[in-house]
Amino acid sequence: MTTDAFRRNSDNFCYRHPDRVSFVLCQRCLRTICPECQTQGAVGVICPECMKDQQKAVSESQRKAERRWSRSQPMALSDGRPYATYGIVLVTAIVYVLQLLIPFVEPWLAFNSLFVMPGGQAPVQPWRLITVLFVHASLWHVALNMLALWMIGKILEPMLGHWRFVVLYFLAGLGGSVAVALLAPGVWVVGASGAIFGLFGALLVIGRHIGADIRRIAIVIAINFAWPFIYALVSSIGRGSFSDALAAISISWQAHLGGLLVGGLVGFIFSRTRRREQRATQIWLLVAVALGCIALLAIPALVYR
Repeated sequence: MTTDAFRRNSDNFCYRHPDRVSFVLCQRCLRTICPECQTQGAVGVICPECMKDQQKAVSESQRKAERRWSRSQPMALSDGRPYATYGIVLVTAIVYVLQLLIPFVEPWLAFNSLFVMPGGQAPVQPWRLITVLFVHASLWHVALNMLALWMIGKILEPMLGHWRFVVLYFLAGLGGSVAVALLAPGVWVVGASGAIFGLFGALLVIGRHIGADIRRIAIVIAINFAWPFIYALVSSIGRGSFSDALAAISISWQAHLGGLLVGGLVGFIFSRTRRREQRATQIWLLVAVALGCIALLAIPALVYR
């Protein structure tokens, strides 16, 4: 192309500044724009007019979230890859394989409130409050829990960062174990359901805080939590008592409830202490949650002895 032909071709110049040569196109309207007119988008750049159109299409909840999260500099988040989620899934899978190969793994890691009552019928083994998250009753049990963990983790972990996600997971699991000790003393439980419900609770609270539509999350939580009771109610019709039917399905709703409550509380702490200068406050609040859960173990130790 000759110099005159180049100058006559308007596509070689910014449509807003005809004297500026540019070879960059707006990703939406494909018009040429100079560096001054470029706004970085998800893929490529956007011209000012397309940016205005895009902003008009933003919902009120999105604007609310942007205002909230732009008030101050947030703490640094992860790079977007849920490494902690992958790690937890991997460790849980390894433990399940060990369960199949070594008979004493499950009895040594499963939780029963008798093991956290000093002077009770069993030796004190507090690690069971957490190790219960890694043992499962069947292949379907571990597969469904890990699928749920992966689905929630890939959304929640990039928002929180790796270490906060790990803290949330294990605090929620601790809350589930404590709820079992309070509401189902002497009952053996296995599985990560308490921690999974904790992730649900945190996602619900954080989503509400940033102005997202949390109705779908709330519906999923309600269905999952109510399912054991509905199934037990249907099973008990004409066959026996509701409590017997609920015990027969082997689903620990107590762990679900405890994990959900603690997860929601931790999510609230994260959403309210996200600035760098609040890091110490956040840590101390998380420590307080852990100590509070442990302190609640005094209730079954005194009441059910």
